[in-house]
Amino acid sequence: MVYTAPNDAAEGGGKKLTPPRRRRAVLATKRAVTITDVAAAAGVSRATVSRVVNNLQTVDPAIAEKVQRVIAELDYKPSGTARSLSLGITQTVAMIVPNLGNPVFQQVLRGVTIAAARDGFRVLVADSQEDIENEESIARDVRRYCDAVILCSPRLDGDRLVDLLHAVSPAAVINRSSQSGTVPAVTVDYAGGVRELVDHLLGLGHRRFAYLAGPPRSASNVQRIETLQRLAAERDLTVEFIPCGHTMDDGFRAWDDLQTRAATAVLTFNDIVALGLLGRLAEEGVPVPERLSVAGFDGIQASRFSSPPLTTMAFDHVAMGESAWAALREEMTGTSRHGDLIIPPVLVPRRSTGSMS
Repeated sequence: MVYTAPNDAAEGGGKKLTPPRRRRAVLATKRAVTITDVAAAAGVSRATVSRVVNNLQTVDPAIAEKVQRVIAELDYKPSGTARSLSLGITQTVAMIVPNLGNPVFQQVLRGVTIAAARDGFRVLVADSQEDIENEESIARDVRRYCDAVILCSPRLDGDRLVDLLHAVSPAAVINRSSQSGTVPAVTVDYAGGVRELVDHLLGLGHRRFAYLAGPPRSASNVQRIETLQRLAAERDLTVEFIPCGHTMDDGFRAWDDLQTRAATAVLTFNDIVALGLLGRLAEEGVPVPERLSVAGFDGIQASRFSSPPLTTMAFDHVAMGESAWAALREEMTGTSRHGDLIIPPVLVPRRSTGSMS
């Protein structure tokens, strides 16, 4: 921008203000100073001011010093959002979960948030509500405004998940393998956990099992089913698979189907389903574990306080979130070795499982 000489720049008459007078005029308005004000007062373009603010070494030192002086005189406060967009860095990551009502996801999110805050990052969270189309569109949308994406228990099938991870990279996956091995993943050894639960129940004399299955598109649900099918063949067990769901209401309703089966022990998709089933069994007067043993998975806090207390496979949800953040941070800085971090769950036997009477 070119200014007229000082002797031609008196106020009025349609003539331009000199930079010093322009600065005084801006300050006199008592409004927020903008990058346009700084550019005009310094006699440079807005792009030049932006480069100076962002410490880019592409501006002549003399001009940069002049812009910095004007910034100080006008007390200009750069917009954090504008600066982030110009640099492509927002210090924000997004985490997408299939169901925020699940306390496991809440605690995993807590772990991610705590760990990210230590590194100066904020976490935005979105609930896909078990809708895979919604899950994919959310991930692609939020990546435009965040530095990275964490997919927690994604429901997409293998090929679509690989394509999505490529599109939103840098990314990390929680509670599922990344499929392609090109992004870090933190997951639980569901197969090992189911095997340990079955061993626990076998030790109590049970050989007829039922599994209350979770969402069909849940990868961990598929792992549980496949593991139970293998165990049934290996150990000559009877395992009945009952479509159920992932909520407490699903567990409550499952008794309508379960009561017609010969199972003496029930494994559920998660603790929440198990708690719903225990509530229904209490209403129906079905003794637990004398008539039916019930075992969950996840180790949520409420499992300890059910009646009777719930046997479960537990893992540290907050630590899982912290591990996921550490893996994503390495991915963002180019130091990641990729691969899956597999967390072994721990059997917590309680009074909801017992010997056959």
